[in-house]
Amino acid sequence: MQLKTLFLAALPALALAEEVTTEYTLTHECKRPTKAGDTINVHYRGTLASDGSQFDASYDRGQPLKFTVGKGQVIKGWDNGLLDMCPGDKRKLTIPPEHGYGQRAMGPIPAGSTLIFDTELVDIQGVEKEERVVKESKTEAEDPKVEEEPVAETKSEAAPEETKKDEL
Repeated sequence: MQLKTLFLAALPALALAEEVTTEYTLTHECKRPTKAGDTINVHYRGTLASDGSQFDASYDRGQPLKFTVGKGQVIKGWDNGLLDMCPGDKRKLTIPPEHGYGQRAMGPIPAGSTLIFDTELVDIQGVEKEERVVKESKTEAEDPKVEEEPVAETKSEAAPEETKKDEL
């Protein structure tokens, strides 16, 4: 009986949890997009949604971040938001605290911060590079593709609960 009461009490909090928002800024067709378990290299620029201040950027170091997708090596907003990408794709991820660092401060990132990451998939280790084909799509229901000029399309993605990580 107590377990049922605890579960029912938690339902409103679960319903209020914000989702990661993904803006597809540049997409390509490829035979093999990213999937959980892939080791990838990603360039990124991270800013705070509250004031736009930059807190980190791989571009400034001249070297992308290398990690394995879906293994909890990065915040869960990244583990889920970088799935199904092709090399050269760019996405803007808006990550609420629940999918980032939660209610704890992390270096220059205040507790409870919503984070914005401009990301670019450089490559997928072990996957042969392909010629990039840029496409255009009319609807968000289709795999969003763009022609020469980047076109922003937005989609919300709910991520499953995981423990928060100290690294991106």
